[in-house]
Amino acid sequence: MIEDRPPYPHARASVAGTVAANAPGLARIRTVLVRPSLPANIGAAARALMTMGLTRVVLVAPARFPDAEAMAVASGAAAVLDAARVVATLDEALAGTELSIGLSARPRRFAGRTATLTDAVREAVNTAAARADAAAAGAEVALVFGTETSGLSNDELSRCTLAATIPANAEYPSLNLAAAVQVVAWEIRRAAGMRGDDEPASRRGFAAATHDEVEALYAHAQRTLGALEFLDARRPRRLFQRLRRLFGRTRLEREEVNILRGILARVDERIGASGAARIAVPPPEAKR
Repeated sequence: MIEDRPPYPHARASVAGTVAANAPGLARIRTVLVRPSLPANIGAAARALMTMGLTRVVLVAPARFPDAEAMAVASGAAAVLDAARVVATLDEALAGTELSIGLSARPRRFAGRTATLTDAVREAVNTAAARADAAAAGAEVALVFGTETSGLSNDELSRCTLAATIPANAEYPSLNLAAAVQVVAWEIRRAAGMRGDDEPASRRGFAAATHDEVEALYAHAQRTLGALEFLDARRPRRLFQRLRRLFGRTRLEREEVNILRGILARVDERIGASGAARIAVPPPEAKR
């Protein structure tokens, strides 16, 4: 709760009322603003979200928040800012999510899966609604927006399940942060109103791995591959960018993550059983 806030002469919409009046799946969608620099943009984004029935905001290392200017610009959506969470890192903001969509003007620089905005929001709405129907705790969706000046970095995009771009004028694709949030929020609302059972059959009935579980898999793989001396200690990130691209092309299921970690655990056991002996593994270039 933000304390010592000056009064503003506008009505305050209720977050609880907004959630109750909209599709239950929308309550599973959080909007993540990474390192926003201007309080006015935070307030304008909150207002844009509230108009479309989205009420959950996570701020990653904002330059100034709470701030009176953000509250003033939010107008009747100040309740969204009252409930906003502030975290230090993107990983904290994505904790517990099953699907995260990074919005970027440069998806070609993203190492993983890309989708059109229409397809991305349809997947978001289907995922959120399916999990709401199943009452699966903690399985949520995140819409991730970067800082006003440079957007999301490649590293930040690599932590998202997929990347999407707002189709705009190719000669001038730059959108204000709040404007971008408004466009995506409107697409989410539109998709929620026309959602059908169009989720791929391969996804239905299987629990997707959460962001936390996938990141734990990467951390485990890095430890194991390091012990095997498979990683180039000078440039370990290069291989992991490729691994993220490999697994990012499909949303890993929880069972698939468990299988992969089981394989890694078995390798760990064999390494331990062999003592200090080194296991010779050919580098990727030598494989056929």
